[in-house]
Amino acid sequence: MKSMRRYDIDWIRVLVFDLLIIFHIGMFFNTWDSQVKNNITIQWLAYPMQFSSLWRLPILFVVSGMGTRFALSCRTSGQYIKERFIRLFIPLLVGILVIVPPQVYVERLADGDFSGSFWAFYPHFFEPIYPKGNLSWHHLWFLPYLLVMSIVATPLFLKLRRDNNVFSQWLRQRFTQSPYYLYLFTIPLLVVETTMEPIFPITRALMGDWYAFVYYFLLFISGFVLITIGQPFWKAIDKIKGIALLAGLVSFQILWWLLTTIDSHVLIPIFKILTMWSIILAIFGYSAKYLNKDSCILKYRNEAVYPFYIIHYTIIVLMGFWLMNDPMPVFLKFLIMIVGTFGGSWLFFEIVKRVWFLRLLFGLKKN
Repeated sequence: MKSMRRYDIDWIRVLVFDLLIIFHIGMFFNTWDSQVKNNITIQWLAYPMQFSSLWRLPILFVVSGMGTRFALSCRTSGQYIKERFIRLFIPLLVGILVIVPPQVYVERLADGDFSGSFWAFYPHFFEPIYPKGNLSWHHLWFLPYLLVMSIVATPLFLKLRRDNNVFSQWLRQRFTQSPYYLYLFTIPLLVVETTMEPIFPITRALMGDWYAFVYYFLLFISGFVLITIGQPFWKAIDKIKGIALLAGLVSFQILWWLLTTIDSHVLIPIFKILTMWSIILAIFGYSAKYLNKDSCILKYRNEAVYPFYIIHYTIIVLMGFWLMNDPMPVFLKFLIMIVGTFGGSWLFFEIVKRVWFLRLLFGLKKN
């Protein structure tokens, strides 16, 4: 497989991380639990945030699997694992030591569990694991999950990347026959959703977080497989994109009704997976048609997306603590949070990209 750049995949990655930032800002205003909360909450935010939460993280793991396929097309397994360690573990470690502590500090101030300066709090950050204690990787949980998945899946990926592997050939034939075979990928996800989700609550702690890890791991592998299939996948996705979008929107309406009226129903896992996978297929289909083109903006944003991800939530929590009890209108707070978060993340990136050792610490490639 040739390492041919797919600009649409880059755009999806950038835009979904933008959505992640907006989602995290929304957490400050909606009724769900978060580290800091505005003095006035907005109930209707639950609807769009519930919708995006179904597919936002899953598509990032699919995209990560796709990126892994491109990375392994020109690297040995050893080179790939070394690159993953440098770009995932080092930023994670730096994030735990530098980026996350202010979040926990502000949360403890807001809850009245601590009073004093940040420097007085910092030694306490390394006391027992959050939430009973303070030590946590918080929003950076994506990095250790992706690192472990990358290492564990490497032997499988080395087999799947071979042009003559039977599984990929079988899928190529199926996709050529009908694009609806793309929904085969929902079967293992539905099994995990129905059997593991009720038993293993999501913790983001990696250890013991079996449902979330297996669920996202399957999506990670799915991304690798879909890219390996090549043109039959892209042709199938183009044919099904409109139907997938309609199926995703309709199934979410049914899911929302079930969640808000019945709360517990055997059909909830089915419509959850159907919504998630249909929206993902639609996003890939329309992105392939309209976004598979390079631009200066994409090059800039593609490099900036990682530092934005690392720093954005700390900025949100700090700004939220400053704004939470202010009497100004909610829409004005939201505007300030949007401008401040994206502006602060941009400033952080502009500093990081200019200093060689900061580039290493925050996951950017060498100049």
